[in-house]
Formats: sequence, C-alpha cells, structure tokens
Amino acid sequence: MANCGPIGRSRRAKWRALTLVAVHVVIAAHLAHWWLTGRTVTPVEPSEAMQTLELGWVNAGFVFFAASLLLTVIFGRFVCGWACHVVALQDLCAHLLQRVGLRPRPVRSRLLACVPLAAALYMFVWPTVWRWLRGGAAPPLESHFVTADFWATFPGPWMAIATLTVCGFLVVWWLGAKGFCTYGCPYGGFFAVLDRFAPGRIVVDDNCDGCAHCTAVCTSNVRVHQEVRDFKMVVDAGCMKCLDCVSVCPKGALAFGFRAPALAKSPTRSWDFLWREELGLALVFVLALLSLWGAYGVVPLLFSIGLSVLTASAALLVWRLWRRPQVAWQRLLLKQQGRLARSGRFFVGVALVWFLFVAHTGFVTYWQWRGHSLLNAAMQATTDDAREDARLASLQALQRAEAAALFADYRLHYDLAQHASVRGDLAEVETRLRRVVALAARDDVARVRLANVIYLRDPTRVAEAEALLREVLARHPDHPQASASLAAMEARRR
Repeated sequence: MANCGPIGRSRRAKWRALTLVAVHVVIAAHLAHWWLTGRTVTPVEPSEAMQTLELGWVNAGFVFFAASLLLTVIFGRFVCGWACHVVALQDLCAHLLQRVGLRPRPVRSRLLACVPLAAALYMFVWPTVWRWLRGGAAPPLESHFVTADFWATFPGPWMAIATLTVCGFLVVWWLGAKGFCTYGCPYGGFFAVLDRFAPGRIVVDDNCDGCAHCTAVCTSNVRVHQEVRDFKMVVDAGCMKCLDCVSVCPKGALAFGFRAPALAKSPTRSWDFLWREELGLALVFVLALLSLWGAYGVVPLLFSIGLSVLTASAALLVWRLWRRPQVAWQRLLLKQQGRLARSGRFFVGVALVWFLFVAHTGFVTYWQWRGHSLLNAAMQATTDDAREDARLASLQALQRAEAAALFADYRLHYDLAQHASVRGDLAEVETRLRRVVALAARDDVARVRLANVIYLRDPTRVAEAEALLREVLARHPDHPQASASLAAMEARRR
C-alpha cells in the first residue's frame, strides 16, 4: 500500500451538509405554511405512500418515494446521502461524538441487516397482499395533495424527539455511523435492493494505488479501496454516493460513473457475531419488537425498531460479559481478566433495568392484545353463550393489562368503554371516552361517540355535545358521523 501522505478533508462534505441544511429549511417552511394558513401540501415523507396503497390517496409522500425509487434504479442510493433528514442527524451525531474523542466503529450483523427490508415489505407490500388474500379490490385512486391535518400520521412532539434521539444518537454511538440506516430504516431496505440494479457507481481507473484514504473518510462503512480493487467499482449497497471518497483520493482515481449493475457482486465481509449469537440477536429483537411496537398507543414502528436493535445488542453483550473473561464494545473495556470494570457494572445495571421494562411492557401488551382479540370474537360470536364467554374473558384480560400498566393507553380505555356499553353503564362509557379524547387528541371517532353518550345521558347537556361535534367538523368538514349527529341534535332542539 502506497504512502500518499495525510488524509485530506472532503471538499464534497460541505456541499452535502449545505444540501441537508436546505432540506431542513424546506421542512421548517412547510410546517410554517401549515401553521399560518391551516392547510398545506401533504407531508413529503415516504411513509405517506402507505395511504396511497391502502386508501388510494395519491399524495406528495407517494410521489417523492416513487421518484426516489426510480432515480435509485439509475443513479444508485444517493437520496439517502443527500436528502434524508435522519441521515443528517446521524452524521451530525457521529461528528459530535468524534469531537469528544469517540469514533464508533461499525457493528456488522448478518441477520439484523435484514430488518430494514422486512420492515419495508411489511409497510408497503403486506397490506396489498393481505387485501388480495381477502378478495378485496384495490381502492380507486384520488388526488390527496392538500391537508388540514398535517401531523395526523406523525407521533407527538415528545415521541418524535425520543425517536430522533434513539435512532439518530444512541444507535450511532452503539452500532456505528449510519447504524439506523443499516439496521432500521425501511425505506433504505428498498433503496439497498434497487441499488444492486443501478448502473450509477463509484468507479476507479488505473491510477489507484490502494492507499485506502477513500475507506478512511467513508461514513457509510464501505471498504472502498477493497471493492474498487476487486470489482473496479463500489458494489456495496450501503454506498450513499456521498462522494467523499472521490474528493479525498490523492491520485484522482475515483469518480462517479456508469457501469454494468452490481447485481450478484458482493464484497467480502467480516462479521462480528457467531451464528448462534446471530440467532440470539434475532430472537431478542423479535421479542423486543413485539413488546414495544405500539406500546401504550404511542410507540411508532421506527422508534420500536431502533429500541429493539439496541435491546438485542445489549442482551448479546450481557451474555458475553457472563461467558467471556474480557469484553470490549465501541472501545469501552467492560470486563478484563474475569472482572467487570466500572463501565461494565454500570452497563449491566442499566441493561437489566431496561430488560425488566421491556418484559413488563410485553406483559401489558400481550394481555391488552388478548383482551382486544376476545372482544372482537365476542362481537362476531353466533351464540349467546359463546358471546358471553368471550366477553368475560376479554374483560378479565383488559383489566389485567390496566392493573399492570405503567402509563395510560387510549386503546385500553376504548375497549373498556365497549364493555361498559354492553353493560349499559353510560357513566363509565363517558369516563372512558373522556380519557380516550384526552390521550388521543386526533381520535374524531371517540369525540363523536362521546358527544352522543353525553346527549344520551342528559339531553340538557346538548351544548357540550354539540361543541365536541363542531371540533370534529372544524378539522374535517365532511365527517359523516359528526355531521349526522349534529344535525340530529339541532333538529331535536327545534
């Protein structure tokens, strides 16, 4: 390997940083337009494409995602590197960690790397497959490019901050730069597959002398110098075409160009885990995901994936601390000569508390899911005995979940309101629905039901009931249930 002097700074990095800053400026302007006018273009977010697939609503998110997928087939996976706000956050966190002397190395797992594609298939393919299996027809397409409820499909601000903190900072520190892209991002799951078919590549000429400056500056964990040596181009689907490697090459040997797609070409990799450890990682990940996803009605999919990846890696590390005399992780020496270091004791303590929380959350999630499933079974039962047995079992399961829960869950109150309605206890129905409205501010169905229950209990409270219905109609003027209920109440007052 030739000595080409010190590694230079990428001249492309500042342009990419400015591009990512501009992305955030556009996001801020989009939000400001909504706040000022009350209506704006639908979110330019790939997850919005789920509404197109499930409801037929063609929106800005679908157009952006479709265009990104098409461009990836031609130019490779550049959208992630130059237009993704989560990549910007991960790069910022990696930079801040380096400023304090921490340079997390990439953690390489075979099975956890399958998570992004699995999540993408669940989000964007499974709903259509499930509809086909049930014999349903595809929804008719209709334009849906403007919305008055911009935040309807996003988590609340605190959950958004928590998601960005975990997926942008903790995952980077624990699993290396672009850790969430590698082990969590469902959109990246599709981009990585399509990148294999793209002719757009980082390519090399005969001037390369293998100095590895390109690999040293790559923030996508690609071993550029090895891949261009073996294939005359970068074939790793993790390459986000940041062009830092092109910029720092002292021989000017690298460039972005077009070649035959990589397809079956795969770089030689070294893995950090034995196969039995990989299977353990996969098992813990699945169990953690089942426990955390949707927990208490607030944990979104991407956040739960990030937490589950961290949980799985932490469980493996605890196992190694128990079995091995010396253990290090991200340059932290946790155990040496059979004795836990101070950092190791701290990590074990935090990990055990977290595992208990995940297990407890799984307990609550299971009984809540079972109670909800039995409630649906009771509603579909064909005999009185079967209906009553399922209803009682559902009530017991839901009460067990409520007794153990650490936080309130609007879905739990909704199901218990259903039970109270069957008993004819309208006072409890109102109490439960008020909790639903307080916990789920956008649940218009609950508001309509609450308004009807209030009016049914005491017609003299009609003003209170009508106020709830007008709140719904202020957001959704064409809401059929709210319109019908309000019209009925106004007619009875005449």
